[in-house]
Amino acid sequence: MNDTFWLSDQQFRRLQPLLPTDTRGVARVDDRRVISGIVHVLKTGGRWVDAPKIYGPKKTLYNRYVRWAAKGIWADIFHALASAGGPPEDVLIDSSAVKAHRCASGGKKGSSPGDRALTRWTYNQDPCPH
Repeated sequence: MNDTFWLSDQQFRRLQPLLPTDTRGVARVDDRRVISGIVHVLKTGGRWVDAPKIYGPKKTLYNRYVRWAAKGIWADIFHALASAGGPPEDVLIDSSAVKAHRCASGGKKGSSPGDRALTRWTYNQDPCPH
C-alpha cells in the first residue's frame, strides 16, 4: 500500500495557472512534487522532517509552504478553487468543535495579590458544581 499523496494530472492542471510566475533567480523545483509533499504533510498531520524523501528536501517543502502562506498564495488558491463551484462532494472543509461549559475557562486572573487569593479560594470552593 502506498502511503504517499500525489496530485493527479487533472488536479495539477487546475492548480498550475494559480501558481506564482514572478520568481526571480533560480527556477523553482518541480511544483507538482513539492505541492504534493506539502499536501501529504498537512493531510497526515505529520512534521515536516517526517515527510517521505520522495517529495524532495524537507526544507524545500517547509520553505515553500511558509513563503507562499506569507504572500497569501495558498489563500488565493483556496478561494479560486472554492469559487469554481462543483458538487459539495468536491469541496470539503474539515473542522472540529468542542463544546465546553461556561466555567471551563477558569476564574478571572487579576493583577493584584488580593485578586489572586480570591481566585484560589474560589477554585477551592468548587464554583461550578455540575
